[in-house]
Amino acid sequence: MLKKNLSVRPAAWRERYIAAMRRADALAVAGALALTQLVRFGSGQERLELGPVPVPYWAVGIALAAAWWAFLELRGARDVRLIGYGTEEYRQVVSTTLVLFGGLAIASYALGIPMARGYIVAALPTGLVLLLAGRSLVRHRLIRARRAGTAMTRTLVVGRVPGVVEMVRSLQEHPESGFAPVAVYAPSSSFVLPASLAGVDVPPNLLPAGGRPGVEDIVAACREHRIETLVLAASAPLSSEEVRHLSWYLADEHVRLVLDTGLTDVAGPRIHTQHLAGLPLIHVSTPRLSRSRLLLKRAVDVAGAATALLLLAPVMAVLALIVKRHDGGPVLFAQERTGLDGRPFRMLKFRSMYPDAEERKAALMAQNDAKGGVLFFMADDPRVTGPGKWMRKYSLDELPQFLNVLRGEMSLVGPRPPLPSEVARYEAHVHRRLRVKPGITGLWQVSGRDDLDWDQAVRLDLYYVENWSPVQDLVILARTVRAVVAKEGAH
Repeated sequence: MLKKNLSVRPAAWRERYIAAMRRADALAVAGALALTQLVRFGSGQERLELGPVPVPYWAVGIALAAAWWAFLELRGARDVRLIGYGTEEYRQVVSTTLVLFGGLAIASYALGIPMARGYIVAALPTGLVLLLAGRSLVRHRLIRARRAGTAMTRTLVVGRVPGVVEMVRSLQEHPESGFAPVAVYAPSSSFVLPASLAGVDVPPNLLPAGGRPGVEDIVAACREHRIETLVLAASAPLSSEEVRHLSWYLADEHVRLVLDTGLTDVAGPRIHTQHLAGLPLIHVSTPRLSRSRLLLKRAVDVAGAATALLLLAPVMAVLALIVKRHDGGPVLFAQERTGLDGRPFRMLKFRSMYPDAEERKAALMAQNDAKGGVLFFMADDPRVTGPGKWMRKYSLDELPQFLNVLRGEMSLVGPRPPLPSEVARYEAHVHRRLRVKPGITGLWQVSGRDDLDWDQAVRLDLYYVENWSPVQDLVILARTVRAVVAKEGAH
């Protein structure tokens, strides 16, 4: 019989983080409503007519700010489970705010309250922007702390080898997730791993050689080693009944239980839980680009490319002049690439290499720095011109690709446009990246560009194809601006 350990308290960093979220939310809603009051009414003494006693709008603002702040708490927008999960946290903040203002609008209409529409119209977007900005600042501080090795959750991983080691590697490669694997519990003491998992810093195994994980033994190990989160790998040798009992005991110990489904590269919106015959089932929806979604993506591409060409026309004219005057060669470089469904097209760039670059490529193949062998890349390519080096640093050589977008050959966001020689060496599953148009930018652009190896680049492109959404495109475009300014992974 296991004894309860009710003395376990949440980590101090977690309490501080939640307190920081509360302060950030308070400043955001107070600032938004104060700014709205100033912009909408100035220094006037406008009042809201509520029966015989008119209420000044500054008092309405105070009441709305208090309700807004409290509603975020009640709706779980500061829940522990959201810590470190930016997208889900932001979605919860947005949905909570929309529900609050929707309820306010309905109540105003039903009760005949003459609320100034301009006040609400200004307060809603201002508050959302400030709330998300505040949460972003708090979260970035947390991520910096985690990458420095603090604000981490002591984690025990339970399962079979090599599933446990794969999970450990993933957690170690992504410290921003907040899980620090301090121990494993696996029916093996000699971690003989495939070559793909070699080099992983495996924590000590708490299960003796030849043993089998038992519920009581696992819970005892959690208590002894001060475990805060237990990750149950998909390969865990436990029955469904044992998992259920384990969840009860861990709840008594205040230890979080995380179940690995074994699904990889599947975005959250495609995953749905469904209870059937008393069992919690996970439904993964099939990725489809409907006609309406394709039309939406195309409309955004046309509008974005046309706007970019209009605004950047002076910059492109100056770049064209610089390229031409450097060595007298052609301004543009047109290279055959493979597009949607394997169709070839000519991708345009400002020429950043000498005119004989293609002829010199064969002699440089032995110096290929690209990992994986499919791509060709040199960190210090002698074929790159002087202007080409700084144009590449800031991705200025890629500006003519907005013309490819207008012509329908590329998209603003998509997989990296491959060379035909690369496509010829694709494995069967890699051809899935050709199911959407290649992009000027994409996950490969904002995740390291030339610093990625071949397998990483393919995985990012396939993830994009399988999980495309308009919101994801907007996030990638925003991250692209930051990556270009910081020159991340560009050579």
